[in-house]
Amino acid sequence: MTDNVYIALLIMCLTVYLIRLLPLLVLRREITNKRLRSFLHYVPYVTLAVMTYPAPRPTTSSPDTPL
Repeated sequence: MTDNVYIALLIMCLTVYLIRLLPLLVLRREITNKRLRSFLHYVPYVTLAVMTYPAPRPTTSSPDTPL
């Protein structure tokens, strides 16, 4: 049972690490592909940041915590 937990943790760590590392590896130089450039033009940078990085505020709320 504990082996399954460690395997699941390893897979989750690799997934999060790859999501954060791939843009750094792929986007080293200027993007020349017109289709990709047009796609990135319409996707705000804020949306990409929200998908990559966790929210700065807690996701759960209690009656004492304002949203």
